[in-house]
Formats: sequence, structure tokens, C-alpha cells
Amino acid sequence: MAAQEPATKRKRISKKNKAAWRKIDIQDVEQFLEDQRQEERIGTFTDKQDEDLFVVDASPLKTAPSQLTIKQKRKLNALKPMRSHQALENTSKVQDPIVKRNHVRQKKSGRNIEMEVCNPTKPRHRQANTDRGLYYEKLDKELAMRESGKKLPKIDKDIWQEEDFRDKIPGLKDEKGWISRDLALHVAGNIGRKVVKTHASLHHKTTKAKKFEAPHPGMSYNPSLKAHQELLAEVVEREQSIIKKEQHLKRVTTTMFSKVTPEERDKRRLDEMSEGIKEDGEPESEDEVDPKSADNSYSTVNAPVENKKKSKAARNKELKQKKLQRQHEAKKALKKQTADLIRIKSIRAEVQEEAEELKDLKKRRKAAAERKKYETKRLGRHKFEEPDLDVNMPEDLAGNLRNVKTESNLLTDRFKLLQKRNMLPTTVAVKRKRAKVKRFPRSSHKEPGVSFQELRDRRKAAAAAAKANSDTIKI
Repeated sequence: MAAQEPATKRKRISKKNKAAWRKIDIQDVEQFLEDQRQEERIGTFTDKQDEDLFVVDASPLKTAPSQLTIKQKRKLNALKPMRSHQALENTSKVQDPIVKRNHVRQKKSGRNIEMEVCNPTKPRHRQANTDRGLYYEKLDKELAMRESGKKLPKIDKDIWQEEDFRDKIPGLKDEKGWISRDLALHVAGNIGRKVVKTHASLHHKTTKAKKFEAPHPGMSYNPSLKAHQELLAEVVEREQSIIKKEQHLKRVTTTMFSKVTPEERDKRRLDEMSEGIKEDGEPESEDEVDPKSADNSYSTVNAPVENKKKSKAARNKELKQKKLQRQHEAKKALKKQTADLIRIKSIRAEVQEEAEELKDLKKRRKAAAERKKYETKRLGRHKFEEPDLDVNMPEDLAGNLRNVKTESNLLTDRFKLLQKRNMLPTTVAVKRKRAKVKRFPRSSHKEPGVSFQELRDRRKAAAAAAKANSDTIKI
């Protein structure tokens, strides 16, 4: 047998000094420790299952390197975790050397929803968990029905109907009205069923217009004779009222003034504008003659006032007349009181009649204010006007949907209804004037002695001739 090869001899180095210890090769020890740490992090082969170490490739062999499209590759890459987040993943399997640690937990402010769900201590927490379980159970049933292809059950509940929260909580609503709404809100908030208070404007109705108003039966594509005649009568009545208003405006504006010729109109205007202007040679009126030119005597603007004092007899007579007047008025008032006492029944009837009239006036004003509150408001510059009724004349009725003549637009109808319900301001279509473009020939296209109008006429004639030639070729 061949002699066994001797192992590599280690160099015997002097280790007398401290510096000599640095020359020792400890790489095998470091490699062993590194392997041990690696096994602690990712585990050993004995700890892992065969499914983790081996993969059974059951897919058929592919001739092409990749049969996936770019779109499919992008979807697969989207399912993978992002590379930028790989550094945050914990891949170590090293156990914590300090098993018992003093973790400092900060006190959370507010409710601890996780604790309420996992460890309910109060009745409202248990009720919330029950309601949540019922909700998820119902949701799972709906999803299962959708996946199986079955129809979902019909919901008869109107989601827009206003509900009172006191109906759902027993004991908060009584017929005698001892529990007020504010007290019910307070109790509902304390038992875990807090009601969110909405603004009062959300519940205030500004119009009584229906959300959807059914059209007149006469607007059908195949209406009955009676319904169509009623619709025509309604349209005629509306048109007559419009014509009547137009005639009234014409009567109080245009026909109120007499018709004159243009010459007569100009003459009247000249006379009106020249009123008070003196013509040459016209004599001045006597009222405008200066008094200084007629008489050179001195005179003031205000006439002199003479201080005439009443005599004592005149003053006594005036006092007696005033006294007699006062006595006469007192007798007259006493006589009127006596007459009123006699006709006290008729006075009561008059007072009662006036009170009834005042009461009726208040009722009418209140009804008018209530009616005005639900009318269509003027939200913008323009006032809302009811759109015209869509009607087909008897000769346009087809009797089927294929040949029906459309007279309306569903989008316009819904838009007008939103305006009527005070949800949109009334608007009108704006017609913008097209800017006038000034056209002129280029300097390179100008011909001496030919105007721009002639050039344009030639161009039009050439275009018409080209069109006629193309039509001839097509034929």
C-alpha cells in the first residue's frame, strides 16, 4: 500500500510576544461560526420539508423560451413583492436571546377597536360584534348567490324615505310626547346609537314638484282618441293664452299711439324742441316788459306791510266766537255718543264684519306665502318658464315605435325638471356672433385691373365647375 500523505505542517512560530498571536490563521473557526449563524437564520436541511427543498415540474416542455405575452408578464410581476421593500423583510430565524423583555406600551388615545372586537367587556361591544357578524354573514350569502348565478332578492324598502330613529329604539317614542326629541338624541348617544345630526336645510323642501311626473297619455306613440284630443285642447288653450298676452302688450304699446307720416312726425318734434325760443321780429309780451323802463319811481320786490292792530272789542269778539265753537263741538260729540249707544248692535256687527274681513285677508296672505314658498325660485338672471308640451299631430301618428316621429329629448326633459325643482339655475342658449373676417388678396395673386370681388367670383365659379365635373364622373 502506498504510504499515506502527511498532513500539511503548520508553521511553528514563536508566540513569545503578543504581536506573534496575530499571525495565527483562524479562518476555519470563522467559517464554522459563519455556517452556524447561517443555519440559525435560514434553518438546516433536516428542519425543512421536501416541498420546501424540491419543486416538481409538471408543466410540459416548451420549445420556445417564453410563451407569455408582455401583458401577462406585467401581471405576474405585479403580484411579486417590490424589490425596494425586500430590505424591510425579516429573513432571520434566530431566536430572541432575551425571552422576557419589558416592552413599554404607550396608552392609546380614544377607543381601542381591536380590544373591543377581540375581548369585549361591555354590552355595546358584544352587540357591535353580533351586528358585524350578521352583516358579514349576509354579505357572504349575497356573494355566494352572485357566484352561483341566482337572482338577488328584491328590496322593497325606499332608501330615500325619511325614517325616525326613535322607531328603532324601544322606549324613546311615546304617544303622549313626554320624551322630547332632544332627550331622545341624548339617550341614543349614551347607549351607543348616536344619531348624526344633519343640517336643517337638507330636510327643508323648496318645491312640491314631483321627482318624476308621468307624461300625458296623449303623448303616447299609439294614444287613444280621447287622450289625444285632450292633449290637443290643452295645447290650444296654452297657445291662446300666449296670443292673448301678446295682443294685450300690442294694444297698450303700439296701437295706443296714432300713426303719423314721417313729415308730420319731424314737424311735431321741431315744434316741441323749439318751444320757448323767440323768432326774429316777434314782439315781446307785456308780462316780460321791464317795470323800470315804464316808471323810474323806486319800488321794492316785496310790498310794504302795514302793522294794523286789532281793537279790544275785536279781540273780545274773536274769543267769544272761539268759545261758542268749542261748545258746539262738545255738544256734537255728546250727540254722537248718544247716537252710538242707540246703534250699538249695528256697530258690533260692523266691527265683527271688519274682523272677519281681516281674518280672511290673513288667510289669503298666508296661503299665498305658502304657495310662493314652493314655487320655482329665480336662482339666476332668467325666470323659469314651463316648456311646451310635446304633441304629434293626427297625421304624424304612426302607431308603432319604428315609424314614430320624435318631438322631445329625454335629456332636455330631465334638465328642465331639475330647474323646476330649484336644483339648477334657469339658463338660455347663448348664440355667439361669428367674427367678421376681413379678406384681401395676396400681393403675389393680384392682377392689374382686377378687383378682389371679381377674383372671388372666379374662384366660386371654378369650384362649382369642379363639383359638377366630379358629379358627372360619379354618375
